[in-house]
Amino acid sequence: MAARLGVLGGTFDPPHVGHLLIASDAVEQLALDRVVFVPAALQPLKPGSARTPSEHRLAMVRALVGDDPRFAVDPIEIDRGGLSYTVETLGTLAARMPGAELFLLVGADVLATFARWREPERIRQLATLVVLTRADAGGPDPAEAPPDFPGGPPRFLPTRRVDVSSTEVRARLAAGRSIRGFVPESVADLIGSAGLYR
Repeated sequence: MAARLGVLGGTFDPPHVGHLLIASDAVEQLALDRVVFVPAALQPLKPGSARTPSEHRLAMVRALVGDDPRFAVDPIEIDRGGLSYTVETLGTLAARMPGAELFLLVGADVLATFARWREPERIRQLATLVVLTRADAGGPDPAEAPPDFPGGPPRFLPTRRVDVSSTEVRARLAAGRSIRGFVPESVADLIGSAGLYR
């Protein structure tokens, strides 16, 4: 039977427990074999979004995932360098794993920007687009996707509400406040040893 793989990209600056929880929800609700975390080098629609060097962000994502067999980390976009285009990443993953069924996991903000991504129709051919919504927040449903959404309405997946963001973690660190409970200890240790976000 073909592998079912979720693909979760982002700057992960830094990664936090919310990322783990939504990945866990995706594994269970989509019956995935694994979720692959893909840290971006540079995101074309978010210039300047990754402030921390890629080697630190990659190390933090690896620490976040640890030895959990449900998750993996792929440095494909960092190794490629330059702007990170999802269509290129999915094409490479599909070529590496012929027959695998790919599920691209994205946030609800993508509904407004997806048409501006590089080759959105090709992305829809390579992977099932899954929009993660907050189950208790009355998130978007297929009727709320723009009528001209490339490839038709995406799949919507309700996930738990986790009020943690990378922005908040950075702000707490800059203010000298604790991030206990926001990130796993392994990630906190890396942040501390590298002196990040101070």
